[in-house]
Amino acid sequence: MKSPSPRKVRTLDVRPQIARGEEPLQKIMSAVASLAAEESLVLVTPFLPAPLIEKLKADGFSARPERGADGTWRTHFVREA
Repeated sequence: MKSPSPRKVRTLDVRPQIARGEEPLQKIMSAVASLAAEESLVLVTPFLPAPLIEKLKADGFSARPERGADGTWRTHFVREA
């Protein structure tokens, strides 16, 4: 039996945009909308993006946030089947 192919991971780091005082939501939502079925998104932020996690869960994504030793958050979003 053939195992499923590994999921392609796209990474979006919005820390520079946030550091400039810019709102990254449009860029994030564009990245999410352009994900292919076999792709997932890793979002890199300086804080836990709790409201975004809830919004994308409502849109059919699962989220797995992980906090790095440097305080950076990497949240893995995967479209649920």
